[in-house]
Amino acid sequence: MSVNQDTEPAAAEDAVAAAKATKAPKEDSRTDMVGKALGLLVLLGDEPRGASAAELSRRAELPFSTTYRLLGSLTRDGFVDYEPDGRRYHLGLRVFQLGQRVSNHHGFAGTALPILRRVTEKTGEATILSVRDGHHHLTVNKVDGPQTFRVTSDPGHLGALHTTSVGKALVAFAEDAERQRLVEELELEPLTEFSITDREAFRAEIEQVRRRGYAVMDEENELGMRAVAVPVFNAQGFAFASLATAVPVFRLSLEDLVALVPALQEAAAELSARLPQR
Repeated sequence: MSVNQDTEPAAAEDAVAAAKATKAPKEDSRTDMVGKALGLLVLLGDEPRGASAAELSRRAELPFSTTYRLLGSLTRDGFVDYEPDGRRYHLGLRVFQLGQRVSNHHGFAGTALPILRRVTEKTGEATILSVRDGHHHLTVNKVDGPQTFRVTSDPGHLGALHTTSVGKALVAFAEDAERQRLVEELELEPLTEFSITDREAFRAEIEQVRRRGYAVMDEENELGMRAVAVPVFNAQGFAFASLATAVPVFRLSLEDLVALVPALQEAAAELSARLPQR
């Protein structure tokens, strides 16, 4: 009698465990598909001209059938747009809408924009606000200058940290352990002939940025362009954003650009006081 009483609950527990084990792979599979879909959106974010399903399949290392099915679902829900003529996919308006909500949540749209406009009125050049997104910088707001030549780093743009003034400022004034990790781990891919690709040279550049309080980019990210950036500090004294002025090389010398640092630092201090700090 006692043996049967002990055995029945144990059998019931085993049955429940078996049922859970049977369901778990489906749940894991579903979660995995969500991750794959998000991965495709990230890849599309790096392709301003769009990409084909075959290209995305190769880059994501997914079967073509899986990639095609996920792109179909993302297109149906507005996260991806499909261009029939070129058979290419682009990020859709739903992604833009979500990005705008994030921007508004962090104050980058309503709070930061008037400050950026004032800087552009003083300098006559484009003003850019960026934050760090992993091993990249993310442009969260920009105000173009009145000149006809337009800077192409629009909100949502992901750029390299080691070749840009905003990126160098974010690295140089990150928390100590994070700064050291970035200096050692960033891929120093050359984007122009002037890009820093040597690890020791990059380390020295970051130390120089820390000493002088601002970072410069002189055709390292894009030929014909130069920029200067300053950190936007949080209460702990680390950069949670960076603010830059960018110009074509024919319009301002590097010395003229550096002369704009005080105006940028004044605006950065105001942003530090007003923006929610991440």
